[in-house]
Amino acid sequence: MSADLNVTAAVATTVMSVAEIEASQLGMKAIGAALAVGSTGIAAAIAETAIGTAAVGAVAENRDVFGLVLLLTVIPETIVIFGLVIGLLILF
Repeated sequence: MSADLNVTAAVATTVMSVAEIEASQLGMKAIGAALAVGSTGIAAAIAETAIGTAAVGAVAENRDVFGLVLLLTVIPETIVIFGLVIGLLILF
């Protein structure tokens, strides 16, 4: 009878360990997705700072380049979209 209790206790401990491992894996996925989106957001912000500053100077000198400048300022923002896609792939 006590052997059955020991086996039951061992199985309960093993099941708890598996649940903890699954929770840990889910947490690691969430951290990975957050890093993917956060790091691309920060990188895009840094790139946008330099491009935006140059764009304002270029438009101030010549208004005809506004369309090109607008396109060039949008390009770094696509990096965040790629980070979001990678984050979603990690989670799902």
